Amino acid sequence: MLDSLNKSKETPVRSKKMYVSVPMSRVDYIIGCLKNIFEEELNSEGSILLSYKPEVIEKLAHYLSGHISRPASIGIAGETASGKSTITLDIIDTIKSFSTEFDLKNVITRVNTDDYYYDRSEMVKEAGSFAEFAKHYDLDIPAALELELMSKHIKQLLEGKSVYLPKYDMSGTAKRYDNHTLANPSKIIISEGLFTLTEKIKDAFDFKIYVDVRHHIQKERFYIRAAERDLGDGADAVYQNASDKAEIYIRPCKDQADIILSGEAQRSRYKSFLNKIISIVQAEHFRNREIV
Repeated sequence: MLDSLNKSKETPVRSKKMYVSVPMSRVDYIIGCLKNIFEEELNSEGSILLSYKPEVIEKLAHYLSGHISRPASIGIAGETASGKSTITLDIIDTIKSFSTEFDLKNVITRVNTDDYYYDRSEMVKEAGSFAEFAKHYDLDIPAALELELMSKHIKQLLEGKSVYLPKYDMSGTAKRYDNHTLANPSKIIISEGLFTLTEKIKDAFDFKIYVDVRHHIQKERFYIRAAERDLGDGADAVYQNASDKAEIYIRPCKDQADIILSGEAQRSRYKSFLNKIISIVQAEHFRNREIV
């Protein structure tokens, strides 16, 4: 999954598996290492793992070994205030630290699901304020986002094409700036958002992760955020709508997930777990490092 490990002069097309010659004994060895890492974490106190599908171990092993050389895409979903954005940023930070240490280029690119909300700035102007607009326009459903465009952009990146991504103004204008941010192809494409694993977008991801959190923790976090955003008396209605729509559109995505993470673990635990996986890459491709 690293740019420097892909020896092909041409960028692989995502629709093809792009296998390279790697002894299956190495893949089997990595599968064993990953099983130990996952099971040790799953059975530890304060674990970041709630569950995982066994087949994700084999798929991940094929990428880490270099047996599959094409880029990988990761989709992370969860309810509002579940912790998915924080976890995603910690993943990106950990991988970037590794890439900096080994002077690797174009290792990870983020595609933010929230940037694909449709531009509704004219509707906000007509309503007089974003608060009034939000009373009559539901932002908590997948149809509020152009997920087909997001899927297209992710697949283009996986095919080795640079893409200009949109940028959505979260300050209350509901304005979307198209062709705003240049994204270059990399070995890992990562996305997170409420609807990242819903029907129109889920097939764009090789690895699907759901961040789960207990209801009372999620509600407490939401109201802290609502106070920061000055939602005032409207916070109750916003929360109730978000919760109702999550029951329909977001919580069922847990069934799609390869891995279900706890959104309540200490942040250092996520980085520690990822570094254990990265250590396999170090041992396989950079012999001066050992597997922990």
